[in-house]
Amino acid sequence: MAHTNEPTPRSTRRARRRRALAVVTAGLVVGLGAAGTALAADADPGVAGTPCSASARACVDLGSQQAWLMNGGSITYGPVDVATGGHGTETPTGDFAVYDKDREHYSAEFDGAPMPWSVFFAPGGVAFHQGDRDSGSAGCVKMRNQDATVFFGKLRQGDRVEVR
Repeated sequence: MAHTNEPTPRSTRRARRRRALAVVTAGLVVGLGAAGTALAADADPGVAGTPCSASARACVDLGSQQAWLMNGGSITYGPVDVATGGHGTETPTGDFAVYDKDREHYSAEFDGAPMPWSVFFAPGGVAFHQGDRDSGSAGCVKMRNQDATVFFGKLRQGDRVEVR
């Protein structure tokens, strides 16, 4: 029997099924991708002008060296200029919670260096506090006195802090 390039009824049906399956698969991928994006956006949308989510109460952007206070997805204070950790003493990134506050804290690690208006949020004693912004920190987020007093006054134990 000679072989021809003419499609057989069986190969035509298979080709139609493959095309239909490809169309359905593409539709599902596009549809589920859009649904996933919508679900992610509904879960915790970002706050415009910051790298943080709406559930953050305080936000730090390491790239721009700025910080904000937020409530319910709106900026309530900031941006403020900050100084963060330097090489080898980087400010940790991630999601944290305020666990302590001390208006007149002195560093046990750095020869009693003053850390006024400290709001501690990350392991190792990382805090927001007043400090010289012209030099890096040992991981803390240093800011002007005026800004540190506002952060101290507004943040409460358990408040979410996001560092990006």
